[in-house]
Amino acid sequence: MSIPHTNGQPLIRLRGLRKSYNLGQPAEVEVLHGLDLEVKRGEFVALMGPSGSGKSTLLNVLGLLERMTSGSYELLGEEMNGLHDEGLTLRRRRALGFVFQFHHLLPAFTALENVTLPALMTEGFVSEAQRAHARELLAAVGLAHAEHKRPAELSGGMQQRVAIARAVALKPALVLADEPTGNLDQASSSDVFSLLRQIHAEQGTTFLIVTHDPRLAARCDRLVEIVDGRIERDEAIATGAAHPA
Repeated sequence: MSIPHTNGQPLIRLRGLRKSYNLGQPAEVEVLHGLDLEVKRGEFVALMGPSGSGKSTLLNVLGLLERMTSGSYELLGEEMNGLHDEGLTLRRRRALGFVFQFHHLLPAFTALENVTLPALMTEGFVSEAQRAHARELLAAVGLAHAEHKRPAELSGGMQQRVAIARAVALKPALVLADEPTGNLDQASSSDVFSLLRQIHAEQGTTFLIVTHDPRLAARCDRLVEIVDGRIERDEAIATGAAHPA
């Protein structure tokens, strides 16, 4: 299913974005070389490229986990370059959700407690309404029976489902997923990816997913390919119509 683009302000807009490490040192290296990219609300985008191409670095910059070196990054119409650390943290918690290859669940927390963790970190407490919402999310990902289980009591695929429920608990505008199925077997990988598509269809959440798997990328609506820190391809998968890169 292809989600039509919305009109108006893109959710993400990059202009000339560059990212370097070891600035001012002999070992300085630029990883991202002046990227221009727009992602509109409601898109489901695959980000592909060979190892070392800059995919994870780009995801870290988009996720406000690392600062860009230069250029412009607008998130929900607001420029991120120049914001202080507290401002970046606030926007990351309120606008973004994350799913990683490894679930990063807290081992001492139950499934329910892990899903309510974003609310706890953002508000300092978990309301009954937020706890009820977390239970609804666990039911939606097929884990209503497991809310009191800890991660060690769950399979890898189940743990990743908890991580997905946690990522969307605060209804973020954008979910960034870095190889979310890379640690799963083929059947679990397909199930987890189907769950991401279900959440996208039901909630209209925007997804940007790093994957090495062309079969999963083919189930997205748009493909952005990065090679050597530059965007080499940007096209709609369903129609083949190119987006301006």
